[in-house]
Amino acid sequence: GQDTWDKLRFGVQDTFMTYTVYDDSLTLSLVQEVCTLLDASADVLLKLFGEHFFIFCKQAGYDTMLRTLGGNLIEFIGNLDALHSYLALSYQEMNAPSFRVEMTDDGKMLLHYYSDRKGLYHIVPGIMEAVAKDFFDSHVTMVVVNRSEEDERTGKKEHVVFLVKQTNETGKIRDKDNSSYREVGVCAWSVSICTVNIMCQLILGPLLIKWVCLIYLPGSHQSTLSPCYLDKLWMEKKAFCSAFPFHIVFDKDLKVRQTGVNIEKFVPGLQARDATMDQYFTIIHPQVTFNIESIRKFINSQFVLKSYKDKQTTLKLRGQMLWMDSLGCMLYLCSPKLRSLQELQDVGLHLADLAQHDVTRDLVLLNQQRLAEMELTNQLERKKEELRILSRHLEAEKEKTETLLYAMLPRHIANQLKDGKSVKAGEFKVCTILFSDVVTFTNICAVCEPISIVHMLNSMYTKFDRLTNVHDIYKVETIGDAYMVVGGVPVPTETHAHRVANFALGMRLAVKEVINPATGKPIQIRVGLHTGSVLAGVVGEKMPRYCLFGDTVNTASRMESHGVPDHIHLSSSTYSELKDSAFNIQERGQIEVKGKGQMTTYFLLGNMVVSEDSIMGREDGGICFYREDLHDQTRTGKIKNMENYIAHMVCDNRGTPTDGISPRDPIHSRTLTPFAWDITPLYQTNENSYNTPANSFSSRLCVLL
Repeated sequence: GQDTWDKLRFGVQDTFMTYTVYDDSLTLSLVQEVCTLLDASADVLLKLFGEHFFIFCKQAGYDTMLRTLGGNLIEFIGNLDALHSYLALSYQEMNAPSFRVEMTDDGKMLLHYYSDRKGLYHIVPGIMEAVAKDFFDSHVTMVVVNRSEEDERTGKKEHVVFLVKQTNETGKIRDKDNSSYREVGVCAWSVSICTVNIMCQLILGPLLIKWVCLIYLPGSHQSTLSPCYLDKLWMEKKAFCSAFPFHIVFDKDLKVRQTGVNIEKFVPGLQARDATMDQYFTIIHPQVTFNIESIRKFINSQFVLKSYKDKQTTLKLRGQMLWMDSLGCMLYLCSPKLRSLQELQDVGLHLADLAQHDVTRDLVLLNQQRLAEMELTNQLERKKEELRILSRHLEAEKEKTETLLYAMLPRHIANQLKDGKSVKAGEFKVCTILFSDVVTFTNICAVCEPISIVHMLNSMYTKFDRLTNVHDIYKVETIGDAYMVVGGVPVPTETHAHRVANFALGMRLAVKEVINPATGKPIQIRVGLHTGSVLAGVVGEKMPRYCLFGDTVNTASRMESHGVPDHIHLSSSTYSELKDSAFNIQERGQIEVKGKGQMTTYFLLGNMVVSEDSIMGREDGGICFYREDLHDQTRTGKIKNMENYIAHMVCDNRGTPTDGISPRDPIHSRTLTPFAWDITPLYQTNENSYNTPANSFSSRLCVLL
């Protein structure tokens, strides 16, 4: 599956190109990763891969080509090397394995497998079993009888011999002659034999052989096709060497006896006396020792020889080896191995140098077009990969841009602007605004270096920004040491005042960790809160900001400026929102507020039911103490047991929600005994006698359940 494949390639290879050559170590590392991930042995895995690879080749367009390799499994295996040689015209750097079938005297079939890749021979049984089942309707079992380092060939690192046992569907073992295949094609051969005879006579005539008719004996299920050789060869030497311009005849000692006219042209040294094949050629395929014994052992393979015309150019020949017993010589009937017109020019050849009957002309021209298509496909794949990488980088940059944009504007407002929509100003009936500033900030700026001021403000604002995420409120702006946030805008919420109040308490705790560069002690802040209605909208085009307008903003600013250091100053409207909650609030009394006259204000001293860690967002799992968040987490499944969760929440003695928390079940409330204590205000609230304990104030009774 795709998920497993993504795990496998992670850290190994990101993507794979069709026409790119990859190192064998990558293949082996993938095999090792698969075995580790799936807890499977390499032999089982590779055998399954062999079956899949056969299916993949069929689906990739090689189905017809594979079916025409042979009429039985022996012929199929014998022609695999020829198929690989053809594919090498397009895939020049392909390093394919090699196969050879050997029939023993007792009728057993041995498959010899040669490869440069050690440890992958288990693929072969998977491929052969799939081929036998699909193409020849039979079952194959393969057993390794010998595995050793290469001793028959040069260049291949591994030689594995398989004992092959093939049975048809009825369980009958097929003999080495594959007689069942002969019976199927007898009629077809009988019908077409006359045509074959006429073609042989017209094309070959008296030159080489004359074919006799197919003899079919009814009842015996036997057919024979016997050649009748002539007493005299009706072809002169000059005509033969011209008709086959690329051929070489050499004896058992590799001494050259005869060559074609073009071989003489491009390798003139072969005409020298006592010239031998191994002086001018090396065997590229099959990679065997250059002697008659090795060549005869692999006589059914296609032989590729390489000759150095000079230091810059190389001529490669490919063709068939034919052993002539009567002469004790080997005939190498070959043609140049060329992939493209460019290679034709590189070796100094022209199409006219190739024999008319030679298919090399067609191969070169057709493969030239094939190479052009491959190059185009390769370019498209590379462009596709480049686009994929660019797209990934673009997504990363887009995320950075969106993060910056969402830091400047509310998310839904920013999304509307991205979509090209205009954002209309909106009125919010109720919200809570907070202002804060640093006490004696002007004095600090006068005695400290600017960089120290920047570090101080950055440390403070970073802590405040994190708290806005904890309590889900919107940061409006900062101007110098002033910090402004709002709850209930741009997303209305019932607990806007509770969120801002808890945020203010968190601010007072956070600044204890921010050092005043002038004194070396923690800084102090003034905080003011006010609740009311505002008008909100986006202002500006070059650097658009989401701003708030209205008297509520002015009043909140006045609460901050008329506040007391290290205290949270509340207006009466904010007090009304919080008075029925578990907040510890102390009345300050009436004060003169610039532009507002006399106002009754309050101090927020703390939250009696929520810990400091919860306010600061340091609780594991992210404790939720707001009604909307609690319901959202319940819907999304983050809180599995609502009843048990609410059992830990706190309500006042009237069962009303405390701090925006949903109340518990009344049944559970009645089972608990209320516990109450007297909370004495720490300080008097008039400015003249501030910092003096106030014993005359009436205490406020807080009931916890």
